[in-house]
Amino acid sequence: MPSAPLKTYRYYDLILGAYVCVVLCANLIGPAKVSTVQLPLWGPVTFMSGVLFFPISYLFGDILTEVYGYARDRRVVWSGFAALVFAALMSAVIVHLPPAGFWRAKQPAVEAIFGNTPRIICASIVAFWCGSFVNSYVLARMKLWTSGRWLWTRIVGSTLCGELVDSALFYTMAFAGEWPGPELLDVTVTQYVLKSAWEIVMTPVTYRIVAFLKRAEQEDYYDRGTNFTPFSLRA
Repeated sequence: MPSAPLKTYRYYDLILGAYVCVVLCANLIGPAKVSTVQLPLWGPVTFMSGVLFFPISYLFGDILTEVYGYARDRRVVWSGFAALVFAALMSAVIVHLPPAGFWRAKQPAVEAIFGNTPRIICASIVAFWCGSFVNSYVLARMKLWTSGRWLWTRIVGSTLCGELVDSALFYTMAFAGEWPGPELLDVTVTQYVLKSAWEIVMTPVTYRIVAFLKRAEQEDYYDRGTNFTPFSLRA
């Protein structure tokens, strides 16, 4: 017996494209620069510039899971994963292609921006994959536990869990053994706090987007009976 056709949505594909764009920018452009800013009453804070963009991917993850469900967000996470792997391969090829004679002076800049070590690339991709799925899983489960009430609790709760996994995995896998332990811990905690705080500040925006999409798509998905394995592309 043929299965029922999948429900189509007006905005799902647009959100998928925006999500992949944000993930690529955060992981390719963001690590190219480390910034230090002076915060009032806090002092200097050092962070990788990608922290300004990467939390947006969690905002998208929250919106997708809340409106369309875990399975459809799972497809989006795999799209972002595939895009990151392709971008990493593409960057490696471009960096290692022999430069033209007139380009040799610029080659060090290309290597500095796009020549991340395999260790950092792998850490970034693995941390993204694990953190995104943790974020989506926690939100979907909390929606069931709360019967769809208190959206802010699952937005904040899923972000705190997902960002914790992402930050801990990335900095441990990328820099353990190279950075002193206290410095590694300090940077990891700082990144985690900044990314989580950014997402919490954006909660009112998430509320508005979720409300709009639920009305426009006539959808408010509850993951009852969902197979939460990340190793599937079924919607």
